Amino acid sequence: MATSTALPLFSFFSSSIFLSSSHQTPKLSSLTFRPTSLKTSTKPLSVTSELATLPVLSFNGEKIGETHLDLRSAPPDTARAVVHRAIVTDLQNKRRGTASTLTRSEVRGGGKKPYPQKKTGRARRGSTRTPLMPGGGVAFGPKPRDWSIKINRKEKRLAISTAMSTAAINTVVVEDFGDKFESPKTKDFIAAMKRWGIDPKEKSMFLMTEVSDNLRLSSRNIGTLKMLTPRTLNLYDILNSDKLVLTPAAVDYLNSRYGVDAYEGEGEDEEDYEGDEGEEGRGTEADTNSDATE
Repeated sequence: MATSTALPLFSFFSSSIFLSSSHQTPKLSSLTFRPTSLKTSTKPLSVTSELATLPVLSFNGEKIGETHLDLRSAPPDTARAVVHRAIVTDLQNKRRGTASTLTRSEVRGGGKKPYPQKKTGRARRGSTRTPLMPGGGVAFGPKPRDWSIKINRKEKRLAISTAMSTAAINTVVVEDFGDKFESPKTKDFIAAMKRWGIDPKEKSMFLMTEVSDNLRLSSRNIGTLKMLTPRTLNLYDILNSDKLVLTPAAVDYLNSRYGVDAYEGEGEDEEDYEGDEGEEGRGTEADTNSDATE
């Protein structure tokens, strides 16, 4: 069991782990050049365990206990690369790749020479389909393409657990409050957030195993809030949040899914997969709420 020291919080835009002072240009005297034949074999991806103690709050905002979040995380010297690769995979796989323009060979018309070659004082034109004229083709324009890239399943899972473990400093656990809302009312949900010490103007992510209809309707008009379930948990919303709110059931899910014993019983060889939709390749709430980029 590792120490309870929590790593700095992952932030999508400014994170101390992404601006680590250890990533500096090495001195010339410390460089060692080896022939390719003498290079050592690549070591497997190592992980560590981070134990965090989180306070458990009641629906009224009073502390009623504590719980533990014991997740696997990448070492500090490789965490930046693991999380970066996973987030780039998610964002790039959202691209539809349907942008298309017409080249000069695809534009209609332009078969006739527009005007004589000489004695006009104008530039030489052989067709109106040239990219230099309005209505002509596009030079080096976009064409439909596949932007998807692949990432190992274990690496994607390690990136999510690393982000969650480093965000534990800004994470609170609230008792199950799915049945506390008798009717959909955004005002009541905002009042509950303030009792839990969460500013409605800050970006927050709620992770719950089950979301009732009244709870979903009460929170959907808050633009800074993301209400996720284990099926829609994704790396982007974790990094893009200032506060994380969990329920005891969600904590148990994270410990069982991304904890120390989460990888026992699995094979060493993992198939690559396109991590564009959720942690297990399924649709995420972030995908449904945002338009696909070209």
